[in-house]
Amino acid sequence: MHSSVQNLINIQKNIKSKFDFYQRIKIIAVSKTYPIEYIKPLIDHGHFDFGENKVQEAIEKWSKIKNENSLIKLHLVGKLQTNKVKYAVKIFDYIHSVDNEKLASKIAKEQIKNNKNIKIFIQVNVGNEIQKSGISKNKVSDFYTYCLKLKLDIQGLMCIPPEGQNSDRFFKDLKIINESLGLKKLSMGMSSDYISAIQNSSTHVRIGSNIFGKRV
Repeated sequence: MHSSVQNLINIQKNIKSKFDFYQRIKIIAVSKTYPIEYIKPLIDHGHFDFGENKVQEAIEKWSKIKNENSLIKLHLVGKLQTNKVKYAVKIFDYIHSVDNEKLASKIAKEQIKNNKNIKIFIQVNVGNEIQKSGISKNKVSDFYTYCLKLKLDIQGLMCIPPEGQNSDRFFKDLKIINESLGLKKLSMGMSSDYISAIQNSSTHVRIGSNIFGKRV
């Protein structure tokens, strides 16, 4: 058995041992920078949700495979620039990083052109970090309303907590905001903190190194 498959099984067992609702948790295998040879064993095993950071890399890596396998769902988990939206809408099924009106508007227009409905998470800058993407917490409600007017399919909120700090309090904050908007899904939690994220109602965990190993 390939190591990535065994790692995924171990993560699934860990989640199952702690949560009765484990079947509702979607594990996104973040495959950015990894060639398809590393990814194919997971597809063969029956895993179909994968995360990429860059639009161009995703197009080069996934276009052929997605055409051959309609079960594969591709998640954009990195920052999306407006000039890449027309390409992103064609290849991705989920975008986890929508955080401004210009980007939301562009996605809405491209969806109409492509007759496609992307599932979207609004990225929130939970740590108020200047260098990090995401809308500020106090603007989330207005931005969500704006997205609804554009008829975007908003699944829930997404965050990346500050490095070196306890993620738990940031997850709690996002859970409260998500619930206040009546949203049911949350994209939060990575290799180091996915259990804490699930404890705080995360439904989509984005796991890279715990599945594929440390990136060089």
